Amino acid sequence: MKERRRRVIAIVVLVVAGAVGTYVQAQLSKPPLPVINGAPTAVVPPSVISDTDSNLAGNILETIPVKGRAPKTGYKRTQFGNGWAELGNCDMRNHILARDLTNVQFRSETDCTVMSGTLQYDPYTGKTINFVRGPDTSSAIQIEHVVALSDAWQKGAQQLTKEVRTQMANDPLELLAVDGPANNVKGDADAATWLPPNKDYRCRYIARQIAVKKKYSLWVTIAERDAMRRVLATCPEQALPIVENQ
Repeated sequence: MKERRRRVIAIVVLVVAGAVGTYVQAQLSKPPLPVINGAPTAVVPPSVISDTDSNLAGNILETIPVKGRAPKTGYKRTQFGNGWAELGNCDMRNHILARDLTNVQFRSETDCTVMSGTLQYDPYTGKTINFVRGPDTSSAIQIEHVVALSDAWQKGAQQLTKEVRTQMANDPLELLAVDGPANNVKGDADAATWLPPNKDYRCRYIARQIAVKKKYSLWVTIAERDAMRRVLATCPEQALPIVENQ
């Protein structure tokens, strides 16, 4: 009787193990979830998040050098290229507008200039913002460098070639369509002195800054690192974003 019971238990264990294995394999075979730029309803570029420990923002932050801020001497916007780079027949501003906005209307079938659209969920304020191109309306939405170029200049970008700095200034990982007034308030601040008013986006904001700084070998100050740590303490599972160069 005992022998029979042991056989039954062994069979049950094997069946359960097989079911668990099948379930795990099914989960692993699923495509990665899309990154939602602020809210589940927003239409955003195809980006994915890795959930591996090696890609956690907090872990990557600890690998970034900590140094003092270098002098701003020599900084000019042109150190990062002459305005927006061209990508196909579009400049990067229009490319990012088309990526981050919904209901986009172009100038024509052959002209990729974005004339209007909707930022469904502004990452910095949480608002919905309607965009209409024009001298008095275009500034409602600005294309933001998540790591301000002036800040980057003082934290390692001086040591990069101009070619690499231009790449950084036009990297989709570094660029977001955001509320213009909020972007103006941020200026060239780092995480120690400015965070998005929209608290729900702060973890992703910090993760994106860390991704940019890691990619371009920039450093952080002590105050900046500590501010990033405080934010990430509220979301320890936050991974770095991976944004395709589309």
